[in-house]
Amino acid sequence: MIKKFIDKLLGKSTPGTSGGKPHFGKREEVPASVHGINPDLVDRRAADVVHTLKDAGYEAYIVGGAVRDLLLGLRPKDFDVATNATPEQVKALFRRAFIIGKRFRIVHVVHGRGREHEVIEVSTFRAYLDNSAAGQVSGNEKTSKAQLSGMQHAVDASGRVLRDNVWGPQDEDATRRDFTVNAMYYDPETQVVVDYHKGIQDAKKKTLRMIGDPATRYREDPVRIIRAVRFAAKLSQLGFTLEVKTAAPLVQSQTLLADVPQSRMFDEMLKLLQTGHAIATIEQLRKLGLAKGIYPLLDVAVERADTPFVKAALIDTDRRVQEGKPVAPSFLLACVLWEDVRKGWEDRLARRDHPLPALQESIDEVFDRRIGDVSGRGKLAADMREIWVMQPRFEKRVGNTPFGMVIQPRFRAGFDFLRLRADIGEVEEALAEWWQDFQTADDERREDLLEQAREEQRARQKAQQQAQQANVRRVPKKAAAAGSSASSASTAPTDSDTAPDAEPGMDPAAPKKRRRRRRKPAGAGGAGGEAPGMASDA
Repeated sequence: MIKKFIDKLLGKSTPGTSGGKPHFGKREEVPASVHGINPDLVDRRAADVVHTLKDAGYEAYIVGGAVRDLLLGLRPKDFDVATNATPEQVKALFRRAFIIGKRFRIVHVVHGRGREHEVIEVSTFRAYLDNSAAGQVSGNEKTSKAQLSGMQHAVDASGRVLRDNVWGPQDEDATRRDFTVNAMYYDPETQVVVDYHKGIQDAKKKTLRMIGDPATRYREDPVRIIRAVRFAAKLSQLGFTLEVKTAAPLVQSQTLLADVPQSRMFDEMLKLLQTGHAIATIEQLRKLGLAKGIYPLLDVAVERADTPFVKAALIDTDRRVQEGKPVAPSFLLACVLWEDVRKGWEDRLARRDHPLPALQESIDEVFDRRIGDVSGRGKLAADMREIWVMQPRFEKRVGNTPFGMVIQPRFRAGFDFLRLRADIGEVEEALAEWWQDFQTADDERREDLLEQAREEQRARQKAQQQAQQANVRRVPKKAAAAGSSASSASTAPTDSDTAPDAEPGMDPAAPKKRRRRRRKPAGAGGAGGEAPGMASDA
C-alpha cells in the first residue's frame, strides 16, 4: 500500500497507462540452480548467434516462448534472439543474414541449406511507448527516416501502436512484450535467466498473465487478443489458464480487430488452426465467448468444427504438426469450405449443367463469398482449386488418367482429401484403397489394378443395362394390363355375344394380334391370318 501511494505521488504508473513514467519491473537474474533449464535442450545454432553478438560487444539473449518452453522442460520448436545491436549491426556480423519487415524490422540469420536450413530470428530491444510519450519520439532507425518524417506519433488516439522500430533498453523491451511467461531472457553461456515481471513464478503457477493493463495492451495491438487465445490453447494441455483480469476484456476488445489489416488477420487465423492445437483453439474460442466475430473465415471453421469432415481435418492437422510433418493452409481451408463447393456443384448439376464447368463456377462463387481478395487469387487459391477439381477425377480409373494423376504436384493433397472423405463415408472406402495401392505400386501391379478397375466398370455398366432393360419391359406390361382390364370391362365378348369383327371359332384375345398381322405384306399376311382359324378348326 505504501509503495503504491509513493508511486502515485511520484507520478509513476503501470505499463500501458498514461501519465508519468511507466514502471518497467525489477531486473532479477535467476541462476541455473533455481530455474533448472537443461542446456542440452538449447539449439546449438541459436547459442552460436548469441555468442557471435556477445563476442562483438553487444548484449544478446534467447528470448520469448523458447525460454518459457525450456523452463517447462520442453524442447522449443523455434528460437528467437534479442539484442541491443541494430538490424544493420546484426546483419554485418553474419554471412547469411537478411533484414525483413517494415512495421517491425528484424533480422533472419540462416544456418544450413535446403530442407535442413534453420532461421534464427534476431530482434533489437524495442522502446516502450504510450500516449504520454508518443509525441516525443522521432525514431532512430537507419533506413526508415523517410517513412517517419510524416509521422508524429508512435501510437494513435486509441493507444494502437503505429510504429514499432524505436530502439530502447532491455527493461522497456520486456515491458512491451505481451505475457509475463514470454518476457524472459536466457543467456546460454552464463545460463542465467533475466526476469522483469515474475515470469518464472507465473510459469510455475501455470498462469497466463498480461503485462500491464490488459485492456490497454489490447488497444496497443488488437492481435494480442488472438495471441491470448492461441497461447491459452497451446498451453491448456499443460494446465495453463488465462488470468481472470487478462481474459475479462477480450470480448469487449474484439471490435478493435476491425482496424487490423485483413492480410494480417488471415495469417493470424492460420496460426490458430495450424500450430498443432486446432481442436483446443476451437474450445478456447467458445469458452472465451469469441466463437464469432474475429474473422469471417474463422467463424466458418468454428461453426463446422463438429461436423465429421471438418473435425477429421482438424484432428489430422494437429497430428501432422505433432509428428513434425508439414501442413498446408490450402488443404485445411479446402476441407472447411468443401461443404459450400459441393452444395453449389450439386445445385448446378441438378440444373443439368456440364460437370466440370459447374464445379469451376461453384469454386469461383465460394472464393468470392468466403475468401475475397486477401489470398483467394494467389497460390493458396490455385492449390485449393486443384484439390477440389481432383475429386471427380478420382472416379475415373481407366486409360491414362491414373498415370497422369499420380504425377501431379498436388496429387498427395488431393488424395489425402479423398482419404478423409472415405473415412466419413462420403465416398467408398474401396476407392481410396485402390488409389493408395496404385500410387505406390510397380508397373505390373498397376496393370493388375487397372484391369480390376475395368472389370468393376464393366460390371457396373452391365448391372445398369440390366436394370434399364428390366425397367423398360416392366413398364409396358403394366400399361398393357391396365388397358386390357379396361377393354374387358366394357367390350369383352361373352358366351352369347361375340365381337362384331370376330370370326366364329376365333380366340377373343386375338383381335390385336390379327390386326398387327394384317399390316404385313399380302402374302405373309394371308398365311399368318389363316393360321389361328386353322388351328381352332382342327
